[in-house]
Amino acid sequence: MPNIIVLVKQVPDTNAKIVVNGDRVDLSSVKMVMSPYDEFAVETALKHKEAAGGEVTALTVGGAGAEKILKDAKAIGVDHIVRIDAEGEMDSNALQSVIAQAVADLGGEVVYCGKSAADTGAGSTGPGLAERMGWASVSNIIGATFDGGVSVVMPSGGGNAQMSVPLPAVVSCDKGDFKVRKPNVKGIMQAKKASVDVRSIAAPGSTVSVVNHALPPAKPAGKSYQGGAAAAEVAQLLRDEANII
Repeated sequence: MPNIIVLVKQVPDTNAKIVVNGDRVDLSSVKMVMSPYDEFAVETALKHKEAAGGEVTALTVGGAGAEKILKDAKAIGVDHIVRIDAEGEMDSNALQSVIAQAVADLGGEVVYCGKSAADTGAGSTGPGLAERMGWASVSNIIGATFDGGVSVVMPSGGGNAQMSVPLPAVVSCDKGDFKVRKPNVKGIMQAKKASVDVRSIAAPGSTVSVVNHALPPAKPAGKSYQGGAAAAEVAQLLRDEANII
């Protein structure tokens, strides 16, 4: 029975209005949620447990505020919730090093994660973790089955490819054919009482630092045209500026 770990990350709500105060994004009034692709990773991990047995541990790296998303994962069925205590920003190398040590300490045999986090969109955690662990890696899966092993479906060329994944492995999940389950009242009550396993792992120094944050430039005002006489000019703008034709 496999020891399954699923990585979850707390990010700003994707519907929130982002404000830059000085040279940093101000998140003081922004609702924080589990990164959407991580929801598919949790669902896939739970499907694996249901098919093959074992236990699922949800793992995050962050401060005490990140425990909310661990409780969310607990409410829908994970067995254990673990937070690696950390404050401030880490670059990809530092973060992946910390996660690799945590996975080793927890005795993980397969790790599920979202294909990318909603705040950075880097998509490097899954492959980077697999490289550090020396494990197999597969990314952007949209389906999985667990009949005697792990078999995944992922986009390939103009269609989909089905692949058998040898364990141990790190599997990065895209929005797939699994419907993400919702917590019931019993799960929510159990999650409220659940104890978070808080651990400390020394992180290597980050070699990349954020200098400042800035919003993208505002889009220029649109142009409107009326009448057939403007057709030639509109066609030219669509070709030269919009690159549509």
